[in-house]
Amino acid sequence: MTIGIGIIGAGSISEMHLRAYHEHPEVKLLAICDLNESRAQAKAEKYNIPYTYQDVHELLAREDIDAVSICTWNHSHAQISIAALKAGKHVLVEKPLCTSVEDALALQETVKATGKQLQVGFVRRYASNTRIVRSFIENDDIGPIYYAKASCIRKLGNPGGWFSDKERSGGGPLIDVGVHVIDLCWYLMGRPKVASISGNTYSRLGNRSNIQNLSYYKAADYRADHNDVEDMANALIRFENGASLIVDVSFTLHAKEDELTVKLYGERGGVELEPELTFITEKHNTILNMTPQIDHLSFNFQKGFQDEIYHFIEVCEGRKETLSPVEDGVEMMKILSGIYESSQLGKEIQFQTK
Repeated sequence: MTIGIGIIGAGSISEMHLRAYHEHPEVKLLAICDLNESRAQAKAEKYNIPYTYQDVHELLAREDIDAVSICTWNHSHAQISIAALKAGKHVLVEKPLCTSVEDALALQETVKATGKQLQVGFVRRYASNTRIVRSFIENDDIGPIYYAKASCIRKLGNPGGWFSDKERSGGGPLIDVGVHVIDLCWYLMGRPKVASISGNTYSRLGNRSNIQNLSYYKAADYRADHNDVEDMANALIRFENGASLIVDVSFTLHAKEDELTVKLYGERGGVELEPELTFITEKHNTILNMTPQIDHLSFNFQKGFQDEIYHFIEVCEGRKETLSPVEDGVEMMKILSGIYESSQLGKEIQFQTK
């Protein structure tokens, strides 16, 4: 069985999708669409894709395309995903699912109405270190998990371009990189219902385009004169089961170095996923730090995307269920929106409990 794939959006993240699809023995890359025609053509030439489009509806009209990856600006995710589902395509949509709870709920309804598959691009759920931690949790070696904390700090890392344009991105580091670490913790904690959120966002430093002698990634459409997203955000999230999560993320901060940490604490043990996978437990009245012998102790970008996309193909073929369904995308959108709302109102946000 061969799955016909279309790629919508030919920006930097599409490269990870294209590479994985290109290497899959059951996939045929048929078409790629981007508003920038030359960018789409360049990707098509690199991966031997026969058709390029600037109009997404022309790509979706192709009957030989079974599924699409949506790698566009955040604010277009919902509209394009809904159109793809209604066109009879399975959908892998990059995180975040969209930029509002209303759009997320509309997308969820469309998934139900069409019966097609939608996988949210929470790529870290598919990583090998995450799978290993899941197996420890499922075998009661760690939990119940009652506390988690995560940081994704960039000292100088605002990519600019659409990333710093709130209309297209929906926000800054919280919705761009924060979504990954928040979702990873929430997923491993068992996806508990949110009870309350207290969040803060800060816009104090801007994009710091004046900085010299230190390089960092810049988007293809980088502009030094435009930035209306937050510099950093933090939050305390309480769950109905009594567990809590603390998170802080930044595009720019007067920090000594970049930081990526993900830590979870349970009644029978603890685990650090980042910067390197380590389990903490006790045996014979002695605390042990256990480091597994595995290929990648931290998240491997390329392998993570390959595992995610290979899983998506099996979902399209009906052999597996997705690890990141639309319902989880909706809940994550509620959490992100809750953090922004709490910051705007200057108070804790309470969620309705059943």
